[in-house]
Amino acid sequence: MEPVKVGLLGLGTVGGGTMNVLHRNAAEISRRAGRDIVVSHAAAREFDPKDIDGLDKVSITNDAFEVVRHPEVDVVVELIGGYSPAKELVLEAIAQGKHVVTANKALIALHGNEIFSAAQAKGVTVAFEAAVAGGIPIIKALREGLAANHIEWIAGIINGTGNFILTEMRDKGRNFADVLKEAQELGYAEADPTFDVEGIDAAHKLTILASLAFGIPLQFDKCYTEGIGKIEAQDVEYAEELGYRIKHLGVTRRTDTGVELRVHPTLIPERRLIANVDGVMNAVLVKGDAVGSTLYYGAGAGSLPTASAVAADIIDIARALTVDPDSRVPHLAFQPDELSDFPVLDMDQIETAYYLRLTVEDKPGVLAKVTGILGESGISIEAVKQKEPPSGEPEVPLVLLTHRVLEGDMNRALAAIAAMDAVRSVSRIRVEYLD
Repeated sequence: MEPVKVGLLGLGTVGGGTMNVLHRNAAEISRRAGRDIVVSHAAAREFDPKDIDGLDKVSITNDAFEVVRHPEVDVVVELIGGYSPAKELVLEAIAQGKHVVTANKALIALHGNEIFSAAQAKGVTVAFEAAVAGGIPIIKALREGLAANHIEWIAGIINGTGNFILTEMRDKGRNFADVLKEAQELGYAEADPTFDVEGIDAAHKLTILASLAFGIPLQFDKCYTEGIGKIEAQDVEYAEELGYRIKHLGVTRRTDTGVELRVHPTLIPERRLIANVDGVMNAVLVKGDAVGSTLYYGAGAGSLPTASAVAADIIDIARALTVDPDSRVPHLAFQPDELSDFPVLDMDQIETAYYLRLTVEDKPGVLAKVTGILGESGISIEAVKQKEPPSGEPEVPLVLLTHRVLEGDMNRALAAIAAMDAVRSVSRIRVEYLD
């Protein structure tokens, strides 16, 4: 049987890793796929050949469209990243009747609906396992392994940079700015870390997971996104004292009225397994009605972990090349004509518990007024910690944990609390119990 010929777009960290995995494990991959898989063409403007195996048999150009349009290429692997020209290259590959593999979560989250529609019309596959959580096979788990389940909710640590920062803040008592600088020096964070620390990267991934879990179109624009830049070392310390850990969590949940879709700092009980996922590692917790809770853990980025997922997608495509297109696993887990218009909820409609940290004047009656405002809003308190003020300081931190309440009600209560003369600042972090 003729080998499957791959056109690789990008020979950077992931592209080089993909070359190495396909070359190193060629015999094993052939045994699994039923035929050889070879990279015949590649496009790259800059790359380091000494770290990449098997390039001597690859035709290399700096024109990605030349690879996409080459008649010998069966599968185009897009590892350039970003929105453009990645989108144009993927759509051109589909128009040429070629299957596509991509690790580009931003592309799928924003343009996946259009891309999958084009692929469906052309009878080709677009595979994207590496787009979420690197080497963790969470896409395959949701699309195939858990296909018999009614998925209830997903909670994930799906950005290693943010998790590294919060772990260092907890373990070493460091502040956000210092740890972010170290993360950049170590290569965990980009020079512009906005996508990581503001939650945009995680929101791209969560958008994909929600679509796979609930059979809804990709709707990145409706994902609530909040970063970790305002988390202070004292918040991490107080959370520990209360029996919680702070994680930058992506949460999507099906409710009676719609789908929750949100990324934000979250207090999680320290006894939960996902609360103990540290450093740059990723983890995704999925609750299905039949299987119960399942946890998927591993490296969420890096050359070889991501290449593992890319290569697995290529193998899946090789296995399915002769399968009738209508019999293949659907791109978004559900048949294209069975996607639901179930709405994504606004944050005001989300119900969760809260950690509140107020900086207030150290004088009698302030706590009573704060709890009074919360009570008037129907918000009950689970725990209160009032700290001693530093010597000579006129202000004191006041920490509260609330029971579950609608976000809209909490917003109104916090506005009233912030307007008090004795209140200097108000911070809040949402709490999830994941039980």
